[in-house]
Amino acid sequence: MATGPAYNLTSARPGSPKPYRMKRLWLLFSQTATVLLAAYFVVGTLKPEWLDRRPTAGGAVAVIEAPAGGTVAAPAGSFSPAAKKASPAVVSINTSKAAEKNPQSNDPWFRFFFGDQGNQPQAGLGSGVIVSPAGYILTNNHVVEGADEIEVVLNDSRHAKAKVIGTDPDTDLAILKIELDKLPVIVLGNSDALAVGDQVLAIGNPFGVGQTVTSGIVSALGRNQLGINTFENFIQTDAAINPGNSGGALVDIHGNLMGINTAIYSRSGGSMGIGFAIPVSTARMVMESIVKEGQVSRGWIGVEPNDLSPELAETFGVKATSGVIITGVLQNGPAAQAGIKPGDVITGVADKRVATVSELLSNVASLKPGVPAKFSLLRREEKMELKVTPGLRPRPRAAAR
Repeated sequence: MATGPAYNLTSARPGSPKPYRMKRLWLLFSQTATVLLAAYFVVGTLKPEWLDRRPTAGGAVAVIEAPAGGTVAAPAGSFSPAAKKASPAVVSINTSKAAEKNPQSNDPWFRFFFGDQGNQPQAGLGSGVIVSPAGYILTNNHVVEGADEIEVVLNDSRHAKAKVIGTDPDTDLAILKIELDKLPVIVLGNSDALAVGDQVLAIGNPFGVGQTVTSGIVSALGRNQLGINTFENFIQTDAAINPGNSGGALVDIHGNLMGINTAIYSRSGGSMGIGFAIPVSTARMVMESIVKEGQVSRGWIGVEPNDLSPELAETFGVKATSGVIITGVLQNGPAAQAGIKPGDVITGVADKRVATVSELLSNVASLKPGVPAKFSLLRREEKMELKVTPGLRPRPRAAAR
């Protein structure tokens, strides 16, 4: 009996290759899946941590550039990379001051009743931040003010004597210098980009217990009229700051310097969640001026300013609703020579709006002495513009903190 030609479905003729190719693809897929499952089983047995990348909620991993140029990985929410990046550049500062001898200490009767007075040297403690490979250190002026000897202790336990390059009591900043090799240097950040609610770390040596890192947020910006410094533009934070933290670093979550920790509000001497730091933008300006010129040159016009109030406006007969009213003018000072009079309301300096005394002081201080600048003001109901040539701001007297 005749039969038709037989067809092999697994070995189809060249004219119909689909069945053969489908089988090859299926075999390749099954073999690949088997290999991957075997590899997953081996890795899960020998290195399970390679598969578990979710130590915290969200499964994200933070990667931050390390000081040596590499990267440091940490679970999301951890501040460890920022602390590792910034901490090596934060130092402890130990100061000593010779005891002031009482003029009556040689009197036998005085020694009989009061004993030996003031024979022990005074010691101080603070923190600082290395900002240059050349050994420049930023700290607070009140940390080193009046000190006879200053010793800097690095995080790697190295010690060095420090020299004061310059101070600026108006901002409570000081620049020190040490002579050591291979110094860790902090990265200067952009404090102008900070916003209320940003997370920050405070690094320093509180109470001399050793380097300590505390965390918090930016509670407020632009704090002034606290009576701490002449020029105040503080970052307020609830990161714990205590005695010994002065001069230390306030850094962001990337380990970049945002401010120099300066003061705390406290009734007990300990942290109450209200600390203040000088923005790094101010610290950078002060440091550059001191290193280049030996001092900070600020503009000065010789006036007595006051925030505008309805009572003062009525007293001087002005119709202004904003600005800074001048209640006194120094005779033959820069403002008097330019024609500014008591009762004038300054509304702008060098095209920058002025609404408060602190803004006026800051804007005038930023002017270059000897270079005329435009002042916008209101005299009764008349708007005026005057060219004022600021002088050099006199050095302040040391104030008790």
